[in-house]
Amino acid sequence: MGTLEGHLLPGVGLLLFSFYYSALTSLALLREQKVLKHPLLPGKLRGHRLSRQVSYEAVVKVLVPTCGIIGEYFYPLGVNRVQMIDWKDPRRPFVFKDNWQHVTMFGFFILSGVVDMVSQAHLGRWGVKLERAAEALAFYVLIMLMVTHIENKSSLEIRVHLLLMIPSFFLALVLTVEVWVPNHPPIWILKCWLGLVLSSWMLQICEMYIPLTGQPWRADDPMDHAFLTIFFCWHLVLAAALFLATYGLCSLWHSHYSSWTKTPGARYQRCPMESSGEELEKLKAEALPQDEVV
Repeated sequence: MGTLEGHLLPGVGLLLFSFYYSALTSLALLREQKVLKHPLLPGKLRGHRLSRQVSYEAVVKVLVPTCGIIGEYFYPLGVNRVQMIDWKDPRRPFVFKDNWQHVTMFGFFILSGVVDMVSQAHLGRWGVKLERAAEALAFYVLIMLMVTHIENKSSLEIRVHLLLMIPSFFLALVLTVEVWVPNHPPIWILKCWLGLVLSSWMLQICEMYIPLTGQPWRADDPMDHAFLTIFFCWHLVLAAALFLATYGLCSLWHSHYSSWTKTPGARYQRCPMESSGEELEKLKAEALPQDEVV
């Protein structure tokens, strides 16, 4: 992941997932739902026993990290990093440490997606607590791997990854709380905000490989370190603005959609002239007392 492409894939994946979850949360708040309703796979796939109740979220958790694992092993084309031990060296040293750390991280997110699928397809009620526990475990593993990932790095890279660990830790903590307190709207909002902070900061790391100023970041410059922290604080506000914008768009869609889905009884309906004589006489009898009162 120590390249632009390596940070871009998880960054974009997390950002899209955060927007998806923000939209679900916004619609749930507007509809005053007590439980988040996750869109399921198309009806054509629900006939299968395993996929009859599987959500898009679970499938994305499996597919996106799988692409990340393939990239860690075989990108760029022609390389092969599947080897863990250099058997040609008499000392038998471990090799490709960073790649195996990233593969381990992706693997736990795949595990979270598999737990979602099994829970959604085979449990009468979705095992929300089990799903949140698996998701929290993936973020705890991410934090543990980051602790060793920053070893032998420049001071600037260490600062970047330490700031990345902050939203990761709080997101894991929120998911842990959600194991015991599921379906709580404030927790939904907090999780959306932390997810947007984490994903936007991941994309900020991509900018360090292609700086907007055209000049590379300098690890020995205290000014660069200071502005790095300033930018992270800006990302906190940016994430809140993104969630509010998502909520506003969902509010417009909800108000427009609800205006077209009103109950038919509230609309004007023409009295059918082909009704039987008994029904017409009954309507006239009900209307006569009202005319006398007037």
